[in-house]
Amino acid sequence: MPDYSIVRIGNEYIVQAGEKSILKISSRRMAVKLVTDAVGLLDQEAAQQASEPASISCDSDVLSGSSKLP
Repeated sequence: MPDYSIVRIGNEYIVQAGEKSILKISSRRMAVKLVTDAVGLLDQEAAQQASEPASISCDSDVLSGSSKLP
């Protein structure tokens, strides 16, 4: 996950992810809240993906040798 920073330019605040500017907003407080919310959502998504079981399963007929070919 990239490092986030908030930079003030004139009367606006720019949220940056690494080297890339991703959001322009007029309130520093709102910028901090949005970054905090986004990081929380990304962490929640990563936790859900880690807890989901693998979607790959074996075909037991093929493994047991009982599959029939035409």
